[in-house]
Amino acid sequence: MGQSKPSRATALVVEDDPMQRDMICLLLEESEVDVIECESAEAAELVLERAPDNLVLMMTDVQLAGNMDGVELAHIARKYNPEIGVIVTSGKPLHQELPDGVQFWAKPWAPLDVIREAERMVYQRQHGDEPRAR
Repeated sequence: MGQSKPSRATALVVEDDPMQRDMICLLLEESEVDVIECESAEAAELVLERAPDNLVLMMTDVQLAGNMDGVELAHIARKYNPEIGVIVTSGKPLHQELPDGVQFWAKPWAPLDVIREAERMVYQRQHGDEPRAR
């Protein structure tokens, strides 16, 4: 009998612009992370309610389709999963308060940063600590 393969880490991408969402998903998949895509905060909240244990990262834009923005979603994500890494992005200055530990990335951000952050989150989840500097 073969050994069971450990489940891969999963990221939740919340972006209403299909081109931006596709780009982020491709970057995360480069890090061997499974991706769940949503275009609204309301859809993402449903995912968070039923989130798998391997959900390690949520990346969301501030401006989203629907009645809730990405900052509100960041608060909800932390309520459901206090350990999840959350990145909120926007092309405009942020005037709302984020939950503790949530990162704000001003657009444009470097694609390599998405890959590095995903890998850091996966490492942290697997090892329970911060990765050592390379």
